[in-house]
Amino acid sequence: MSEPAGRSQQDMEQIIERLITKAVKAGADAADAIVVEGLSLGASYRLGKLEDVDRSEGQDLGLRAIIGKQQASVSGNDFSSRALDELVERVTAMAKLAPEDPYCGLAGADKLAKTWPDLDLADDVEPSAESLSERAAEAEDAARAVPGVTNSNGAGAGWGRGRVVLATSEGFLGGYVSSSHSVSASVVAGEGTGMETDYDFATTRHLKDMPDAASIGRAAAERTVKRLGARKVDTQSVPIVYDPRVGRSILGHFAGAIMGPSIARKTSFLRERMNKAIFGEHINIIDDPHIKRGLASKPFDGEGVANGKTALVKDGVLCTWLLHSASARQLGLETTGHAGRGTGGPPGVTTSNLYMAPGAQSPEDMIKDIPNGFYVTELIGQGVSGVTGDYSRGAGGFWIENGELSFPVNEVTIASNLNDMFKNCTPANDLEFKFGTNVPTLRVDGMTVAGG
Repeated sequence: MSEPAGRSQQDMEQIIERLITKAVKAGADAADAIVVEGLSLGASYRLGKLEDVDRSEGQDLGLRAIIGKQQASVSGNDFSSRALDELVERVTAMAKLAPEDPYCGLAGADKLAKTWPDLDLADDVEPSAESLSERAAEAEDAARAVPGVTNSNGAGAGWGRGRVVLATSEGFLGGYVSSSHSVSASVVAGEGTGMETDYDFATTRHLKDMPDAASIGRAAAERTVKRLGARKVDTQSVPIVYDPRVGRSILGHFAGAIMGPSIARKTSFLRERMNKAIFGEHINIIDDPHIKRGLASKPFDGEGVANGKTALVKDGVLCTWLLHSASARQLGLETTGHAGRGTGGPPGVTTSNLYMAPGAQSPEDMIKDIPNGFYVTELIGQGVSGVTGDYSRGAGGFWIENGELSFPVNEVTIASNLNDMFKNCTPANDLEFKFGTNVPTLRVDGMTVAGG
């Protein structure tokens, strides 16, 4: 089993502990450091031929120094003693010149994780380039064998392994290793102006959880062929049903609106809605960083703070903001353990495994009482305002007639306001954990479809 960049966890821990000690000796009142290492391998096939095989590995280090209420961050990928000394000199000099930030600072020692769970994020399987090539070929061959497919955008298979190590001058030191396996395929169906394209993919932490490559290729092709003969529809107000693959974007808009920095800047349409019903009473939204093998799992947050399963919405009521230490200070609250950290700057706010709990109905039962509606499988554009909640996006999918999917639709716009969408949202019972953010099939009543 290869290590991400040839260094052990102990080596990395020693490097960043020494770095923090040097930063404090150089005049920093507080400091933290993070190392991110990665190793990846991938292969792609197109039209029955191997198109590309690539391998990459890298390491990056970020150091933050805080002097009073001033802070600065620097990053580098040279781990030699001389380069690290220069990094310390640079960051402390920058911090002395930085503007004051009254809310900057490390997470307090009382908030730091002392122990954390084993989330089984790293797979012992390291595939060869040959096995990845075979997996990509299998996916594309299966996709191209589906009647109606006329061309291929290609198929790919990949593997990666990475490590994160974090330390702070408040006493936190920890790290973890994770892996990923992926397969994707994208094809074209039809000819001339009637061509359509679609895709499918899967990503897992462990290879044995990965669907077989042929099934991914077939799913990509079947999605594509079903889109042939797409029409436009007249402008009207109808129920919209979101396929889980695109419905998860609604949770993304929700999460963005409850992040501490947006609340503190008063740039969120939900800023006055704490402890109020924003969804129907049947809606529960959870963020859980400790799901075993979860694609967005992490044993502690980006500041070393102890994290855990958090109810963001319970029975429709907004329960909490998403906070890291700086936004919590600004709002006079406590961090919720949602800090995210890269090497290029101070921590930000992020979610982990974010999901909406499933409802009671099957997707088929959810649709069967809709005389006219729109089942959305594709979203285009980013016409959503985090300040007002206004929502307008290009979309494609299938028209619903008399409770059944009838014909493909493209080049339409769907519009509403997120406040109304949240209130009129109903989840089906088909929740699956395929991404970092997951929802079941969602029905949202009262939206507008603008056709041509």
